[in-house]
Amino acid sequence: MQNAARKPGLSSTKTIAKVGVLSAIAYVLMFISVPLPIFPSFLKIDVSDIPAIFGGMSLGPMAGLAIVVVKNFLQGITASTTGGVGEFANVVIGGSYVLMICLFYRKFKSTKGVLFGGLVGIIAMTIVGCIVNYYIMMPLYATVYGMPLEQIVQMGTVINPRVTDLFTFVIWMIAPFNIVKAGLMTIVTLPLFKKMEKLLSK
Repeated sequence: MQNAARKPGLSSTKTIAKVGVLSAIAYVLMFISVPLPIFPSFLKIDVSDIPAIFGGMSLGPMAGLAIVVVKNFLQGITASTTGGVGEFANVVIGGSYVLMICLFYRKFKSTKGVLFGGLVGIIAMTIVGCIVNYYIMMPLYATVYGMPLEQIVQMGTVINPRVTDLFTFVIWMIAPFNIVKAGLMTIVTLPLFKKMEKLLSK
């Protein structure tokens, strides 16, 4: 007796096609972003990682990560305003969230899995975001835009007087921003994940 048909892997034509479609949707969503007055203007909220989350839940975590990489590659070669810095940050930071929520969902296959994965994803995205911004992204932003780090820090000081240097900028601006963004993605995912998984599993 033959074994039941296995789910197509990441390299299958069907999966590649789905990753391509979801990457295109995510790419379009990157252009729909909203600045919040509690953060500097260059930190904007978007939901472009949602297609990657649904893809990762249905097709596997690596498919979700592939969608994150592809949509940022497309953004980088067509419409980057940061010389690739912002896109690289989105891959590393957003990718950490997508991997966590998809890994936990694939393990538990339940609303509880989404909630727990979302919580772990929020923590991972916040920690990774702080480390990457402190050591890599903020110095790169300063180089790309030709401005001293102090000027970037000042953008945070205007909003929150607790921001006095790069470290406090990361603590009071970057960390809360990533918590808000990841929390929003978790909230959006919860009511839709079952329907999207059924749709993408066809």
